[in-house]
Amino acid sequence: MVRVTPSDRRSALRAGAGLVAGGAFAAGCSPAVSSSGAAVRPAADSRSPASRSPDSRSPASRPAASRSPAGTAAAPAPRAFPGQPAQITHGPRGRPRVALTFHGQGEPAMARALLGEAERHGARVTVLAVGTWLDEHPDLARRVLDGGHDLGNHTQRHLDVNAMSEAEATAEITGCAQRLRRLTGSVGTWFRPSRAARASPLVVALARRAGYPHVLSYDVDSLDFTSPGAPAVIRNVLDKICDGSVVSLHFGYADTVAALPALLDELDRRGLRAVTATELIG
Repeated sequence: MVRVTPSDRRSALRAGAGLVAGGAFAAGCSPAVSSSGAAVRPAADSRSPASRSPDSRSPASRPAASRSPAGTAAAPAPRAFPGQPAQITHGPRGRPRVALTFHGQGEPAMARALLGEAERHGARVTVLAVGTWLDEHPDLARRVLDGGHDLGNHTQRHLDVNAMSEAEATAEITGCAQRLRRLTGSVGTWFRPSRAARASPLVVALARRAGYPHVLSYDVDSLDFTSPGAPAVIRNVLDKICDGSVVSLHFGYADTVAALPALLDELDRRGLRAVTATELIG
């Protein structure tokens, strides 16, 4: 079992603080510029992170949800976003919001640690789950949803879906969709191809046939799956992130767990709010 020690966390936090203090993080997108030539940044939200939940309404005032077979509220269904391409890489550039998206696989303890850390910062994330991972840890589907996060489809076995035949790729997409529906009452809000940043035209069409109007890609890759160390994960994200970015991260890697607190702190400092992909695009 891979463990994240207190020294790992302290090292990541020190590294993040040092890089910020030293001005090592350049903005990935050019900020808006006023008529005077000065950069314009929307004011940071002064509320505490915990008070910035995407939906702070009381349960009684929220829209009623359909019921899943297990009797709990069903997960949201995929949505079509008019004007958005079939394959989405980022959200609107004019709003200070970003989406942290996690490939759902690996040790469940790490998944819970990452979700808990995000929630402590008032952040909401998007989890693209692998079907075999859901088979092994079915309770994590509801854990994701209960935290206010998006849950989506990352194929059944996490193989190179773009290299498959139509029949094989269909089975990968629908296999995970069936598990999500059985566990949550929905096929999930998003589909992301496995082993690829972008889906092939065939896979885009098959995902649409399975009920996903859009494929969710990303414009910022943390490269955490290469285990480069927590400071490198932080740098890879903060060097490129900007308004509307969709960031690729992974469950199951100690570097990601160690990096997330400093990463979220810096997003707060920049006034960038971490929201679900649905909220980012909607």
